[in-house]
Amino acid sequence: MRNPLLSASVIAMLTAWAAPPVLAQAPDAPQAPATQPSPDPAAEAPAPAATLDAAPAPESPEAVDPASAAETVDPIPRSDQTDRSPRPQPQIGADWPFWGGDAQATRYSPLDQITRDNVGRLERAFVYRTGDMPTGSAEGKYAAETTPLKIGDQLVMCSAKNILISIDAETGKENWRFDPQVSNDAIPYSASCRGVSVYTAPDLAEDAQCKTRVIEGTIDARLIAVDLRTGQPCRDFGEGGQVDLWQGIGEKVPGWYAVTAPPAIVRGVLVTGAQVKDGQAEDAPSGVIRGFDAVTGEFLWAWDLGRPGEYGQPPAGETFTRGTPNMWTTATADEDLGLVYLPMGNSSVDYYGSNRSDLENQWATSLVALDALTGEPRWNFQTVHKDVWDYDLGSQATLLDFPTGDGQTTPAILLPSKQGDIYILDRATGEPLTPVGEVPAPDEGSVEPDFLSPTQPTSEWHTLRKDNLVEKDMWGFTPIDQLWCRIQFRRANYAGFYTPPSADKRWIQYPGYNGGSDWGSVAVDTDRQIIVANYNDVPNFNRLIPREEADRMGLRPINAQPPGGEAGENADVGGAEGAGDPQAGAPYAIDVNAGWRNDVTGVPCTRPPYGGIRAIDLNTGKTLWDTPIGTARRNGPFGIPSMLPMKIGTPNNGGSVVTAGGLIFIGAATDNLFRAIDIETGETLWQDVLPAGGQANPISYEVDGRQYVLIAATGHHFMETPIGDYIIAYRLPE
Repeated sequence: MRNPLLSASVIAMLTAWAAPPVLAQAPDAPQAPATQPSPDPAAEAPAPAATLDAAPAPESPEAVDPASAAETVDPIPRSDQTDRSPRPQPQIGADWPFWGGDAQATRYSPLDQITRDNVGRLERAFVYRTGDMPTGSAEGKYAAETTPLKIGDQLVMCSAKNILISIDAETGKENWRFDPQVSNDAIPYSASCRGVSVYTAPDLAEDAQCKTRVIEGTIDARLIAVDLRTGQPCRDFGEGGQVDLWQGIGEKVPGWYAVTAPPAIVRGVLVTGAQVKDGQAEDAPSGVIRGFDAVTGEFLWAWDLGRPGEYGQPPAGETFTRGTPNMWTTATADEDLGLVYLPMGNSSVDYYGSNRSDLENQWATSLVALDALTGEPRWNFQTVHKDVWDYDLGSQATLLDFPTGDGQTTPAILLPSKQGDIYILDRATGEPLTPVGEVPAPDEGSVEPDFLSPTQPTSEWHTLRKDNLVEKDMWGFTPIDQLWCRIQFRRANYAGFYTPPSADKRWIQYPGYNGGSDWGSVAVDTDRQIIVANYNDVPNFNRLIPREEADRMGLRPINAQPPGGEAGENADVGGAEGAGDPQAGAPYAIDVNAGWRNDVTGVPCTRPPYGGIRAIDLNTGKTLWDTPIGTARRNGPFGIPSMLPMKIGTPNNGGSVVTAGGLIFIGAATDNLFRAIDIETGETLWQDVLPAGGQANPISYEVDGRQYVLIAATGHHFMETPIGDYIIAYRLPE
């Protein structure tokens, strides 16, 4: 599949938009050609190593026994007999020990061997293939999004369907693999496993089995722990090395409840949420956040926002509160404060809110700080009031020391949002350290005007969001297409930012739910004090479907369909939302046109660029430079690639790594290029053509004094890039 954005016949029309970086004011440099040939995408993957026997997934029991400013919650004192004092954290440099690089999730490497002067000499060190490719009902549902960790002399990772793998960090030779045998039926929107976590048990002997363990969450809702050295399941963790996360959730419906992000580990407590497939029903699995002992897998606590003050398992015969907001993305651990920071999503029905509880409205679309030892909330900061736009917080938050202006710094947390706003908060209290405002929110066309919040928060320090759309922003590769899009613009409900959902006609949501920052998050060069944020700049074109019409269309939630069914998979683009998500229990289903494509050509109705990357001064919040990311080489009308290298800015998914050598490494865009960008100017200095989409966060590490940069080229069905199983590492020649 290809991303049909541009026509070769109109590339000249794009010159005005394919601008050089807007900065202090350096000229654009031409992109360097790839220095290494790409492997043949059709090349046969090497046979996988012998798979260890995996313990079968346990049967799920029935319901088991056992404000724009931050809101501070007084914790309830609880006893804890375990010594969980803060411990030193692994350091980044030679290793890449956390999904976000370091414990602060900065995605900044202190390695500086690869520089702006020599990056053009980069060559491939190895290409490893996981062997995990879609078959059968998994076709069209793969988006691995894999980021390995580098620990000692090995790289550890999970594949799209949760196969745990270790390879040699220098050569790519496979050390071991563990296949938990995840069924295709368990795939939610995508088969995705963004990463794993590694934990060294302080009280185990150095030679003990699973002294250091690799832990993942799976899309069939298990926690799995294996020995870092051997890949063998940890006998002391749960039952045979796994914990069943369906306990307390209710009826087991494959694909409805899945873990796609690495768990956070704070003072020996493993904290995880889960993805609850959007748009299905109000009576959906709970968004409960749970804490487990990282060594034994023992349940410690649960934060079920529908049961305030209760932190245990639900009463016998009951489940955790159904349909509550969930955390599908990556949390951030604060070992010193003993807190875990949760970027929360929305309630189970995204685009209708009148049936929500007050507690859902309080906690949804908020950054929530929990006490990692008890599960009790300390504070929350809400980025959308009464969210009916699916503006989940998708980015991992970053810990940093923020300058206060008097030569001092304060422990802070940086929070990006899908709307493009970037907030900086006090890490201990959640109080904003940068200005936060409230803007009036329109209600015209809304089906529930009495529910909507009259105002919404915005960052007055920095936002990636662009100006509201106007009719002249409508675009096409011929005057006829542009006229068609202008007609659609005039027919739609649109009153600017936060235009509410409507049923009488379509409404324009801008930014769309993939706008601003998503799960790839931002990177922060803590030496240069620069934030690097890539972003999308495309609208959605949506309509609420009245229930009677939805019933005639036969829209049914996932629990009313056979396993592996297509609930929520018939989106106009990809499948992250459906062009017929039922939203059972609400008066309306939802039809989403992600990216607002022209029905005939597949070209977006808004003018490019559709994505960019920006450098921001951490001290002032000012933009240093901003440039489109992504070329037209794979894009064109009707899915026909233009093959032209002009930089026009494509949609992108995945983040970057920044290095002390002054470089930003990023894939993300739909042109299948992995590129190195000068952090001072925004100029692309080097690039390589990947054999599949680079929708994954890259890393940098060191072996025997040599710096490596690595990215997973595994593709992404929603981004319409080729699917692959490639792990590709680069280094300078000797």
